[in-house]
Amino acid sequence: MPAYDVIVVGLGGMGSAAAHHLAERGQRVLGLEKYGPAHDRGASHGGSRITRQSYFEGVEYVPLLLRAYELFDRLAAESERDVITLTGGVMVGLPDSRTVAGARASAEKWGLEHEMLDAAELRRRFPTMAPNPDEVALYEAKAGFVRPERTVLAQLELADRHGAELRFQEPMLSWEPAGDGVRVVTRNAVYTAGQLIITPGPWAPQLLDDLGVPIRIERQVQHWFRPAGGVEPYLPDRHPIYIWESADGTQVYGFPAIDGPDGGAKIAFFRRGTPTTPEDLDTRVHPPEIAEMAAAAGRVLPSLPGAHLRGEPCLYSTTPDEHFVISRHPAHEAVTVACGFSGHGFKFVPVVGEVLADLATTGTTGYDIGLFDPRRFVS
Repeated sequence: MPAYDVIVVGLGGMGSAAAHHLAERGQRVLGLEKYGPAHDRGASHGGSRITRQSYFEGVEYVPLLLRAYELFDRLAAESERDVITLTGGVMVGLPDSRTVAGARASAEKWGLEHEMLDAAELRRRFPTMAPNPDEVALYEAKAGFVRPERTVLAQLELADRHGAELRFQEPMLSWEPAGDGVRVVTRNAVYTAGQLIITPGPWAPQLLDDLGVPIRIERQVQHWFRPAGGVEPYLPDRHPIYIWESADGTQVYGFPAIDGPDGGAKIAFFRRGTPTTPEDLDTRVHPPEIAEMAAAAGRVLPSLPGAHLRGEPCLYSTTPDEHFVISRHPAHEAVTVACGFSGHGFKFVPVVGEVLADLATTGTTGYDIGLFDPRRFVS
């Protein structure tokens, strides 16, 4: 009999969620992580991630988002950690831009509460913002932000509480089929299990090279600025999260000032990274990057650039069509994979964990995940 029902490799956002759901269901779970808990070497760090329901990336995502909101609330209650905050949010751009038109399509398809604001109304409600006269915004009251490090720690704590064995500083070196299950090799031991879940984040190209998914790993930089005049106009009760698309398609996203008077306000480019690998990540933030971000911020929130406080690179792992990969491995029924989330994945963390637990225990799930089948990349 295998020592474990399920081994989870990678305990970032998705892996910690899978371990939590599996352990809660009474499964014998082993979790393996290359670094420590809630580390800063992948994509589950940086203090905040946007959450929203009017989803411009595709109407297919909305049912998963609605469930994710329920699970974030449950996670907050069970862990007694502040993991989600709703501040309201605006998707800004030209009416036919992907950001606005896509968000509106999802809102209308699923009957989500929202408002359409013209430029004058956007400026009136949020005086920090400076839209062009031809720009509009979709406002969603249920948008806000989640705390990635707190979320990961909460899920790990609950997984541990329900009996999962979590081993840090112990990366998987290899795996292979073993009877009806799998054998996993680390530098410390050899483990067997009935099922294996691999949530590799930016290590997907190495750990899932047989999957046939061309995942691109990118270095993305998050910036924090102290607004000119102070953070008061940017406090969460006055300022929403936002994604702003310019006429040339460039998107920036940002947050209220959520980390106190000296924490500034966070802003970043959306999907404007440079290719890298986890081993080669440049952790420095260079003056031209700061200047480019400050210029982009000043065009939409003139008082925001102020003083640059800090920058922090993170790693995106992105598929060519920007959709996730969530599936049983096409060649191995005992293996479930989840990758390619970066850019818009963290808001889905608890529901992806639920889906992965479904797949590992029953081979199927009640959620529609056809969009995420890795075979879409096989010609």
